[in-house]
Amino acid sequence: MFALIDVLASREEAISLKEISERTGLHPSTTHRILNDLATGRFVDRPEAGNYRLGMRLLELGNLVKARLSVRDAALAPMRELHKLIQQPVNLSVRQGDEIVYVERAYSERSGMQVVRAIGGRAPLHLTSVGKLFLAVDEPQKVRAYATRTGLAGHTRNSITQLPILERELSKARQYGIARDNEELELGVRCMAAGIHDDQGRLVAGLSISAPADRLDEGWLPKLEATAGEISQALGYKPSAPNAV
Repeated sequence: MFALIDVLASREEAISLKEISERTGLHPSTTHRILNDLATGRFVDRPEAGNYRLGMRLLELGNLVKARLSVRDAALAPMRELHKLIQQPVNLSVRQGDEIVYVERAYSERSGMQVVRAIGGRAPLHLTSVGKLFLAVDEPQKVRAYATRTGLAGHTRNSITQLPILERELSKARQYGIARDNEELELGVRCMAAGIHDDQGRLVAGLSISAPADRLDEGWLPKLEATAGEISQALGYKPSAPNAV
């Protein structure tokens, strides 16, 4: 499959099945089967019978990767500065389907908290502070569909597993622009999160602070929001100006 994609990437125009087979050394029937599978997933297009080229799905995925790398680049220095101020782990997460993915973290052993969610780790949206921010920008029917798909499975006794309770939590997140995890993913760990927006105003990531449950300081919230705002501005985000009186 990777060999086929490399061959298709080497030419701007569509390539015939015969040529792709010859250049990869694969039997024509094997080449045809793999290309059909790739076409089903929109990784390959068939502009005409027997000819193939790279599909739009690769462009979509490439744009996702580019956006995430840009967010990480913009976030890294501000995250480290915030960590220096509060001495607790600072996490950068993005949404992928029904989960968040941790893409960067600033922490040190002095935080006194074991880091259990490594970079690349995943967690359900409804159990995390950043995940709730993403759910809060979804339309109500999408939130209900998420609840149906996932069953709102819990990890701890504090996990939100009922849709009405989750909807109230999301309403708060929309109102205040921040979200919390009150030992819902892991007992003994609380989090607060603020959103990061791109130049189109879209929520593209979330910045969160994790701390032992008894040490989470509400005084960190303005610093968290300011840091998320700094990263958003680096991505070209311009907050709406307040209405004139």
